[in-house]
Amino acid sequence: MRQRLRDGLSRSARAVATLGLCSLLLLGCGAASALALNDGQQLVVESWRLVNQSYVDPDRFETIHWKRLRQKALERSIQTSAEAYDAIEWMLEPIGDPYTRLLRPADFSALKASTQGSVSGVGLQLGIRQDDTAVVVIAPLEGSPAAEAGISSGSELLKVDGVSTADLGLESTAARLRGPAGSSVLIELRPPGGRAREVDLKRREVNLQPVRNRLVERNGHRLGYLRITQFAETVPQEVAAALAELQQQGSEGLVLDLRNNSGGLVSAGLAVADELLDGAPIVETRNREGFADPQQANRGSLYDGPLLTLVNSGTASASEILAGALQDDGRSELMGSRTFGKGLIQTLIGLGGDGSGLAVTVARYVTPNGRDIQNLGIEPDQPLPAPEPLEPGGSGDRWLDAALDQLSQQLEATS
Repeated sequence: MRQRLRDGLSRSARAVATLGLCSLLLLGCGAASALALNDGQQLVVESWRLVNQSYVDPDRFETIHWKRLRQKALERSIQTSAEAYDAIEWMLEPIGDPYTRLLRPADFSALKASTQGSVSGVGLQLGIRQDDTAVVVIAPLEGSPAAEAGISSGSELLKVDGVSTADLGLESTAARLRGPAGSSVLIELRPPGGRAREVDLKRREVNLQPVRNRLVERNGHRLGYLRITQFAETVPQEVAAALAELQQQGSEGLVLDLRNNSGGLVSAGLAVADELLDGAPIVETRNREGFADPQQANRGSLYDGPLLTLVNSGTASASEILAGALQDDGRSELMGSRTFGKGLIQTLIGLGGDGSGLAVTVARYVTPNGRDIQNLGIEPDQPLPAPEPLEPGGSGDRWLDAALDQLSQQLEATS
């Protein structure tokens, strides 16, 4: 359960990463043709193999003539890494899954860095709206230029420096938003239900600070507040330390804030669930063979007291796994608004030695009660009124006040 993943890594996917590095002679090509491939062509072939052996929906390959796409990609002029990347992107596009994609060296490096607690850019976490493949904001990173500009979850990103995101796609859009600290980028976006507007953002290093906690006095009770903004590598240890600190301070109950947590490492999300659930089911993943792999918490927990959880439309992927488990297991009510609805799991795979990589969808997940949240999200037990607070956990956060009031009332009723 503690294996490292980016938004998901099934046990079978780990084997896939190893299989994908086997000899090119296993491709069904002859030995002579394998030896005739240049470095760029080998990168294309390796990408095809990895996706072929790990993608969650192999039936899709018959529809798009997957083997023919490999051959046509190799017929392109591929003399440089850039031409190889273009060929791989062309080959993957017919799959129709924006989350299965090539990561050029800078993108692969940036994505790995974001799981380690820091990122350089404007602080926009992006996703794809499934009904029309529009690039949308899952959430702005707390303390980032995007958050300070008041960019809200669900906003559709239209252009970056005058270039349409429909032409760029998800990864190229994200790449254009990154850049050296101090440089500027002009974006055009449309907030939910609003008009398109332009925003000029200045890039900088953003310390994600994925875990924050404090003790709050409310109606004569000491209540803990724990906010997780992303599931980075260090989050399970930071959450354990935060829970210990709050309990030492005499916390009688806990508000867990998952708003604008767009996911991260599923392994980190599972580890946090393990700290809050006592032997209860967490999630079930379903791989390409249709096999279900249920994940269950270990017996015992670091915190078993009263708990309420805040979610919103920026709560996605690994944080939805946690929220769904807490709700289905009856461990915590959810308060806020419907979550984003990303129920697909990707694994990151390095390609050769040039620093590039692949993100491949390897599984789907469902909540303990069997709910498939892809495109649907999770409806909270108690919806909270709009407008949504712009600064979760900050002064004037009405949703947090509502959760603290309800938690204190529960403690009164219990006592």
